Amino acid sequence: MVSANREMVVYCFDTLVAHYNSEEAPPPAFDEGQHPLFVTWKKVINGGEPRLRGCIGTLEARCIINGFRDYALTRFGWVTFSIYLHFLFRVILNHLLMPSGTAVSPIQAKELPSLECTVSILTNYETARDYLDWEVGKHGIIIEFTDPNYNTTRSGTYLPEVAAHEGYNGTITAQLRKHIQLTRYQSTLFTMNYSDYVAYVKTTRGAARLLMGQNQAIIDRRFFTFHLSRKTIRPI
Repeated sequence: MVSANREMVVYCFDTLVAHYNSEEAPPPAFDEGQHPLFVTWKKVINGGEPRLRGCIGTLEARCIINGFRDYALTRFGWVTFSIYLHFLFRVILNHLLMPSGTAVSPIQAKELPSLECTVSILTNYETARDYLDWEVGKHGIIIEFTDPNYNTTRSGTYLPEVAAHEGYNGTITAQLRKHIQLTRYQSTLFTMNYSDYVAYVKTTRGAARLLMGQNQAIIDRRFFTFHLSRKTIRPI
């Protein structure tokens, strides 16, 4: 089984730096494979705890080299949820675990020193017995149910670390939750900040990769939202 590792995060940073420098990224130092995966960017502000800058990935297997490259370059900002996701996660978790309705500012080259990147490889998909059959901090969840207001199937996911990080305590009530279909999964992950990336590159390659020039490209300026389905979570 492939596990998330340092070289995957290095490749994401390499890809981002190469994008700003209008050059090709060095080839990745990990083997190709097909797995569900996510890339999460966080940003340290004023020396505080890293705060979410963006998260994107797929729930179905795809080539991990192309996946990390594509998702590292997809523009990120604070996540804007659609209206039905507000309803969905209130139903499941009693409160929203993520900020909502915030305008997206694209990542700029000057933010690189404050960025932290986490790559996740999803594993061990299991159909849960019911909506309570998952363990906070161990399982990610995919939830599906029929929205009675629109007679439409809704779905969404949280990675294993999200519920524990956001303080979810497992309290679930309300009749609608009985109709939820829940799939649980696990993941391996690896996190590295930009300073550690620079130090690692200096050690392994003899020199750090630096941004060239002051007028750096900005990743896609469109607003960012999640399109949630069983197959993929991607920008629309």
